Amino acid sequence: MNLKGRDFLKLLDFTPEEIGGLIDLASELKAKKKNGIAHNTLQGKNIALIFEKTSTRTRCSFEVAGYDLGMGVTYLDPTGSQIGKKESIRDTARVLSSIYDGIEYRGYGQEIVEELAKYSKVPVWNGLTNEFHPTQILADFLTIKEHFGKLKGIKLVYMGDARYNMGNSLMVGCAKMGLDFVACAPKKYFPDQALIEKCQEIAKETGATLSFEENPNVAVKNANVIYTDVWVSMGEPTEVWKERIEDLSPYQVNKALMEKADKNAVFMHCLPAFHDMKTTVGKEMGEKFGRTEMEVTDEVFESSQSIVFAEAENRMHTIKAVMLSTL
Repeated sequence: MNLKGRDFLKLLDFTPEEIGGLIDLASELKAKKKNGIAHNTLQGKNIALIFEKTSTRTRCSFEVAGYDLGMGVTYLDPTGSQIGKKESIRDTARVLSSIYDGIEYRGYGQEIVEELAKYSKVPVWNGLTNEFHPTQILADFLTIKEHFGKLKGIKLVYMGDARYNMGNSLMVGCAKMGLDFVACAPKKYFPDQALIEKCQEIAKETGATLSFEENPNVAVKNANVIYTDVWVSMGEPTEVWKERIEDLSPYQVNKALMEKADKNAVFMHCLPAFHDMKTTVGKEMGEKFGRTEMEVTDEVFESSQSIVFAEAENRMHTIKAVMLSTL
């Protein structure tokens, strides 16, 4: 697998073999980290992290991965760069790629990270856009493979709003790697039809299946993985909470739903999760709408079936694999 010089913008750009190779490399790097084996093979290189949307896991994962690989890291928060404000995306790409060896972007439209990559002389990595979140899927698949020993044939059910980055990216990843993907939500929350058709073509080659189901009890039958995300994404106005709660409450992941899945099923979430009222937003929305839990109950989140923190750790190992491969 030779990915040197490649951008990492969306999983659609990579073959199943390349995606599998990144997951395998992440597993090797994780073992080295756990055993205290140095792997600072990128000493002398420097990377820039552009965060128009802030994050805990993505920032920490890129920073620690960069340091472990021996690189210098510059973090640019929403006030730390002039990207799109005083300086165009094109000019930002040309400036940063003359100083740095790699650029990460986390923010808004996919077209922004694509334009950065077009004008950059160095690899550009997608840390999240509205449409795709490819580094998260690598972490998810490493976690699934660690737990079940395989990816192919695993049934993954995504509960909730599947129109944005997580629903899109899980569908693409499952199509590429031969998993059985189910989006479970009201019909208006299904992924874009054009992307569905593209993934269906990929699935024909890999043996994956794609399903779209409105009934949660039907969707989770024999499921190995039940996955959900927050009902309101970053950057969306709080006014949409009312509509989402009304539409998606029947799709909450709770103990009764988990019991309808395979007896060895696991729960996954890309985090943060509104499973209690111990966050500012969770408390505010909970009090406003009379709920103590949103997309997942605390009982499920804290259960032995929940592997969300192993999943969160794997963000760092898989991001490290992406940077090492492309640099």
